[in-house]
Amino acid sequence: MNGYKNFMLIFRFTPQFDSQPSEEDLATQRQKWGAFIGNIALSEKLVSTYQLGFNAKKISSDLSVSEGVHVAESQTLGGNMVVKAKTLEEATEMGKGCPILEMGGTVEVREILPMS
Repeated sequence: MNGYKNFMLIFRFTPQFDSQPSEEDLATQRQKWGAFIGNIALSEKLVSTYQLGFNAKKISSDLSVSEGVHVAESQTLGGNMVVKAKTLEEATEMGKGCPILEMGGTVEVREILPMS
C-alpha cells in the first residue's frame, strides 16, 4: 500500500485485581475484540496485534528486578496493535472503535519510526 505509514495503537486500562469478569462478560469482550481486529484486518490495514499477560518482571536502571506489571496513573499496558494508515488522524479514527475504551481504558496512537 503506497503512501501508508505504520502506527501503533497502545492499549492501557485500569486493572481490577479484586473483581474478575464473568464468563459471559469475557465472551462478550472476546467478540467485541474479534470484530474490532477483524474489521481492520478486512480493510487490509492490520500489521500485527498482541495481548499482554499479567506475569511480568520489571528491570530497573540499577539492574534490580521486581515482580509484577508496571502501573502508572492507575493504568497498565494491556497490548498493542500495529496498523497501516496514511495519517495519524486516520489511525486515530481506527483506534476510536477499540473495546478498551468501553472499559474506561485509553488508546494511544503513535507513528512507528524505522530504526536507522
